[in-house]
Amino acid sequence: MEDRPLADVFEPATRERWRSAVEAALKGADFEKRLVSKTADGLRIEPLYAPASPVVQPVRAPGPWRLAQRIDHPDAEKAAAQALTDLEGGADALVLVHRDAPAARGYGLDPASVDALDAALEGVMLPLIALRLDAGAAGFETAALLKQLVERRGDDPSTLDLDLGLDPLGTRAATGRLEQGWETRLSETVTAFAGYRGRVALADARPYHEAGASEVQELAAVLATAVAYLRALEAGGHDLERARDAIAVLLVADADEFLTIAKFRAIRRLWARVEQACGLAPKPLRVLAETAWRMMTRRDPFVNILRTAMASASAGLGGADSVTALPYTQALGLPDAFARRVVRNSQIVLIEESNLAKVSDPAAGAGGFEALTAELTEKAWAAFQEIEREGGIAKSLESGAFAGRIAAVAEARARAVATRKEPLTGASEFPFLAEKPVAVLDVAARPAVRGEGALPSQRLAEPYEVLRDASDAALARTGKRPTVFLANLGPVAIHNARSTFAANAFAAGGIEAIGNDGFSDANALAEAFTASGASLACLCSSDAVYQTEAVPAAEALKAAGAGTIYLAGKPAEAEALRQAGVHGFLFAGCDLLALLREAAERAQG
Repeated sequence: MEDRPLADVFEPATRERWRSAVEAALKGADFEKRLVSKTADGLRIEPLYAPASPVVQPVRAPGPWRLAQRIDHPDAEKAAAQALTDLEGGADALVLVHRDAPAARGYGLDPASVDALDAALEGVMLPLIALRLDAGAAGFETAALLKQLVERRGDDPSTLDLDLGLDPLGTRAATGRLEQGWETRLSETVTAFAGYRGRVALADARPYHEAGASEVQELAAVLATAVAYLRALEAGGHDLERARDAIAVLLVADADEFLTIAKFRAIRRLWARVEQACGLAPKPLRVLAETAWRMMTRRDPFVNILRTAMASASAGLGGADSVTALPYTQALGLPDAFARRVVRNSQIVLIEESNLAKVSDPAAGAGGFEALTAELTEKAWAAFQEIEREGGIAKSLESGAFAGRIAAVAEARARAVATRKEPLTGASEFPFLAEKPVAVLDVAARPAVRGEGALPSQRLAEPYEVLRDASDAALARTGKRPTVFLANLGPVAIHNARSTFAANAFAAGGIEAIGNDGFSDANALAEAFTASGASLACLCSSDAVYQTEAVPAAEALKAAGAGTIYLAGKPAEAEALRQAGVHGFLFAGCDLLALLREAAERAQG
């Protein structure tokens, strides 16, 4: 056979041919509903993108991103041991977490003197690593102590890679308290650290992300905060060049790789606009990353390893200069050495074995990433301008305007979590009631203190975890969890899909399902329910079986003492079922959280 170019053998692939094939596969189903998704900001995520012409994209300096580890043990000696273990194990950056930092989660150090700070960094050679302070309201005092420590040790300031992490506006967002005179103190700190390598101010996205902000809102908040620091430093006598060089930003990386990569690319474009408006020649912005507290779960915490690995990879691919990943047990307590090693090694694999940092901007030219980056940039710029029209980030927070916009997005996301439109593996999806506890350090957490006007800090899985905690408490108290009897109608092949669905759904609320092979006789079903000792029942079968057997089965269960009866499915004609005793319907897209709260309450009653 004569060799011919493939283009002559196969019909060229075009979007039109692809769309035609998709329409045929959908068989009349709506293309938009099935294949197009939208972000919290309403940005469209298409199923297919054409290659894009790469846009000139600011990128990080050549080389891999820094692997940063949190040092947050309250005991200075143990904190120093943590730091040395992390550095010996492959980390090249540390984040020193003060007990007053909102991100301390009840732990963190309290270096009240230069001696205490020295003890926490015992054996750590500052010129060989990058160091970031995360001190919240104690930021200025901690920065002054660090300067004293550098002078005591005789280190050359120009060789140090420091991020002082001063973020009074971010602290205001997280705690409700804004330090008076912060502008002057920030300017004075920049003067005091002249000759030092690194950044003084940090525009931190974590308070906004934890409150439920969208990607656009997170970017806008960070940009507005950075611009506020630019203005404060210029007003304090620093030229714009020095002011610009004193500022870094921190974005949150979550498990959505597309949006995370696009978000990190977008912040560099946005900052380039600010530089242009200031008449500054562009320089690489210091972009730090920390994986999302919002996505962490206390249940099935091993899934957090996957979440943080994906988030770390996405931040690195998006151009972060440094990535701090939360250990998988962070939501349960102070992580032990194993959890810290796992999160450290995850990044080492990404950098050293997967070589993800070899290309400066791997998303360049990819249609989906270029489209998302451009849309995020434009929408975030518009959101930033709205904050500016409100008088800047401080005044927008004070008035509650920005908080209100975040709350609206958070409420919509909470509905998505409640209906499992946004599923949480291990919490709302695929829960495992028999999971074993994981180890954390035996260190008590201090209660969080948030003042009036503070943005909330919330993890998405918390509402489900409350129900699971109540179930565990009942098990410890009585030896038995709340239970639901699965009233399976017909053989396994008929009811299995819905009985499995129902068992997993109830388990998300800590309600244990009592299964069986199925029943064809209503009296036998009622007897089995009585023998189970459950007060809840859930009918499970096919729509065809429901038409003839659901009503008599519900009546038999009600007569047998079933206090609450659910049905797995969404029947078109539900009135007869309700009259027969069916209280509610469990189906994909229902408000599962509301159903579980009610079921748990009824099971206890």
